[in-house]
Amino acid sequence: MTRAEGFDENERNAVYRAIRERRDVRRGFLPEPVPDELLHRLLDAAHNAPSVGLMQPWRFIVVRDLAVRQKVHEIFLKANKQAMANYEGEQQQNYSGMKLEGILEAPQNLCIVCDSQSNQGHQLGRRTMPETAIYSAVCAVQNLWLAARAEGIGVGWVSILEPHSLRSTLKIPEQITPVAYLCLGYVDAFSKEPDLERAGWEKRTPLKSVLSFDEYNSDWGEGGLA
Repeated sequence: MTRAEGFDENERNAVYRAIRERRDVRRGFLPEPVPDELLHRLLDAAHNAPSVGLMQPWRFIVVRDLAVRQKVHEIFLKANKQAMANYEGEQQQNYSGMKLEGILEAPQNLCIVCDSQSNQGHQLGRRTMPETAIYSAVCAVQNLWLAARAEGIGVGWVSILEPHSLRSTLKIPEQITPVAYLCLGYVDAFSKEPDLERAGWEKRTPLKSVLSFDEYNSDWGEGGLA
């Protein structure tokens, strides 16, 4: 019995390196814009993501206009202030000292949205799990992120945004779901470890502590991992 061939060693190493060294970039963006040809390659990588029923529900909004980015930045500032109020003491100080976006520093932003009501794909795989449309759009985000790292492009995901305000600013219809707002551009360096880990906000969980076989591990509990 024959089996399909994998990549050669150098190609495998490159794939795993991109996964290992991918970073959520919030600082160090350079003013040089990403060339259209390169941006198209990244979007093409995203567009080649897997999707339920081959519905391809993602839509890409490239945001370059400074006035639009300033409006999005204002949305962030308001949401960030509200988020910071949920923490106290040393944790609040730690939060306030972290840089959590690069909306104005990056020369372009990218909003990836999902048309989960699209008839493309003829509902295959969505009748029992309709949320797989959103999952598919997230796969597109990850594809773009890994391709960007291979190209030396930094990507930062800004989740501290009030969705209704973002919809209004980018004229996103109600039936379309904003999935990811990304800052995108060349950077001066990629950090050796994730910013949140370096800042002491959280530490990486070992694989063995999130792995079980055949059934859910009841030791995981509802309060997170020990």
